[in-house]
Amino acid sequence: MKNKIIVMLFLGGLFILLILAGLPSPASAHHSPACLITRAKDSPKLPSPTSAQAPEEKLFEIKARNFVFTPNVIQVNQGDLVRIRLISEDVHHGLYLDGYEIQTSALPGQEGTLTFVANKTGRFTFRCSVTCGEFHPYMVGYLVVEPNSPFFIYVFLTIALALANLAFVVLRRS
Repeated sequence: MKNKIIVMLFLGGLFILLILAGLPSPASAHHSPACLITRAKDSPKLPSPTSAQAPEEKLFEIKARNFVFTPNVIQVNQGDLVRIRLISEDVHHGLYLDGYEIQTSALPGQEGTLTFVANKTGRFTFRCSVTCGEFHPYMVGYLVVEPNSPFFIYVFLTIALALANLAFVVLRRS
């Protein structure tokens, strides 16, 4: 009877881990279709101690106009090389990225650029850093940096394998 309980607990835990590993994270609902994903052919791969898949180079073109960034939500994976082109369509605008402490600005007809490695996971606010009018404080957007899913899937599978070995040893001794 005790062996059956252990096996049932193990299988239930394994089932829950597999379900959780297959679910998308809540931040993936904010994926921006304006994202252009490219891989630099001549650039070396960037090291990332927590990523199981190779980082990618992601290029975003953010347009600033009438107190709005378009797109206002961009999504990347941890370890990705992120390039942002800021294009102002009306007046002088800036872009300051909280958490990474970097900024750029663009005059009408010109563009500003940012390049950085997304090494911190979470949701980071970017805001206009140049006073551009009365609704300037509301000109915000978000950078969502998700952890690499394959890394966590491997961790869950390793834990499941360890639990299976433990259950096998316990059953074998009984």
